[in-house]
Amino acid sequence: MYQITKRLIRNLLLFTIISACGTKITAADPNIISKSQWNGVESINELSEQALPIGRVIIIHTAGAGCQDVDSCSQQVRNIQKYHLDLHFDDIGYNFLIGNDGNVYEGRGWDAMGAAVKNYNNGSVSVAFIGTFENDPPTDQALEAAKSLLEMGLRTSKLAGDYKLLGHRQLTSTLSPGAALYKIIKLWPHWARRAR
Repeated sequence: MYQITKRLIRNLLLFTIISACGTKITAADPNIISKSQWNGVESINELSEQALPIGRVIIIHTAGAGCQDVDSCSQQVRNIQKYHLDLHFDDIGYNFLIGNDGNVYEGRGWDAMGAAVKNYNNGSVSVAFIGTFENDPPTDQALEAAKSLLEMGLRTSKLAGDYKLLGHRQLTSTLSPGAALYKIIKLWPHWARRAR
């Protein structure tokens, strides 16, 4: 209890000092595990460039096993990349993946067009939560990592200020991103009833 109170007082003092100096406070960037860090293979062909800023964010679940740490999440991302390459994609289809460990795993990144949702890849960034979230939601750490990624996208002008946030199920016949996760994202800023 003492440590929590001490940390709270320190954070309040820091906030007061920063506010008095007129410094803008921004959320911390998410911890992004690069493609080389999760041991991904290079794209088969050159990927199409994405026109920036991006106007849509599509939230997806991978509908497979979840993961709880960097090792298991990296393995899941490698498995997904191999599966997508076996389907003759040029690379993993998602722009970013979110693990229950609270890390963001780089897929195609901001600048390359994804291959996750037919007819909606152009002008969209796909953010896939690793696992199946029909009954249970992702961890709080995973949800915070996704929000932090979107805030970073806005701050760096990768995302349009008026971007639309959509669940995968709004664009095609699928259970993705799972009922539990879909219920949560409908409460997030930028969620939209329609893609257009």
